[in-house]
Amino acid sequence: MIRINHACVIVAVMVLQALLPAPLRAEGIRTDELQIPALISGATFKLEAIVVRPDDGGPHPLALINHGSPRDGNDRAKMSPYRMWFQAAALARRGWTAVAFLRRGYGRSQGGWAEAWGGCAHPDYTRAGRVAAGDIAAAARFMTGQPYVSKDKWISVGVSAGGFATVALTADPPPRLAAAIVFAPGRGSPAPDQVCGEPELVAAFATYGKVSRTPLLWVSAPNDHFFGPRLVKNMTGAFSSGGSHLSFVAAPAFGDDGHDLFRANGIAIWAPIIDRFLADNHLKLREHEIVVAVPDLPAPAGLSDKGREAFKTYLESGPNKAFVVSGTHFGWSAGRRSPDDAVKEALGVCAPGTGLTCTVVNINDKPAK
Repeated sequence: MIRINHACVIVAVMVLQALLPAPLRAEGIRTDELQIPALISGATFKLEAIVVRPDDGGPHPLALINHGSPRDGNDRAKMSPYRMWFQAAALARRGWTAVAFLRRGYGRSQGGWAEAWGGCAHPDYTRAGRVAAGDIAAAARFMTGQPYVSKDKWISVGVSAGGFATVALTADPPPRLAAAIVFAPGRGSPAPDQVCGEPELVAAFATYGKVSRTPLLWVSAPNDHFFGPRLVKNMTGAFSSGGSHLSFVAAPAFGDDGHDLFRANGIAIWAPIIDRFLADNHLKLREHEIVVAVPDLPAPAGLSDKGREAFKTYLESGPNKAFVVSGTHFGWSAGRRSPDDAVKEALGVCAPGTGLTCTVVNINDKPAK
């Protein structure tokens, strides 16, 4: 069945169930890079990943975070798991061992891109979702064998194409998959407000929903320019009609494109939604989040209110990052594979077309030399 909870009425997080064990106390979180040796279809591929977890020496349940797919296929090679550091850190602060990884054909993960869905004329979304779900399952098999991951339960969290893969995963769930969380799931949007083969996409959700019984949270914003509210209604209806355990949350409009909700600047909206779902499914791990100190650095002089707010978000973001300015103009980038990549991207968005020269003022929370 489907139950609808609108974000505007979401209130306090439910009280921790008394039977849950007391969580380990952690003093902070740590981030490590990892190459996941994923066994897929008889071959082993190294998948690029970062692990963000409580720094207390104890094992914690796994949360796998799954990325979207850029409209321009040339951008797949530019992707980095650090783009999902903020989301992973949010889950780590809640007691999870959060792993943000790149599926085959993205970033530096090995293997060719395996998620092709056949183009607009004859899209095979069902197959594409199952292939991507196979990458998630393979990553989970390896990660649940690590000593810092507890073995009893784990969750999958995905956005866009990664959300679609997570929905497919629930139709053939690996052992101990306790729940799934997806933001704006779907595939096949070549341009804003366009989707190839909507009937085929809806049919894929119907196929998954016939056998999916894993608790699933689906969050979408009404101003999503990949998958709009009309299509979302059709997709959730198709998925839930087969008896799936779907909880749908209609989030408020977010920024210029609600498809970007599951990012750092959307946490005030999406974190309470996740918290309530986890509590509802007895998956809340801690009564209080792990506190992570944010560097106490002043914003560069001359910035507007918008610029100062951007600098605050920049400080809260993870590596690799850079902030550049030219008077009131600014640019910043976070989640790149290296500091040099972050500087290059930040300079590119600082003051395009103005002829101004922007100066790097901060790299990874340290003043630029």
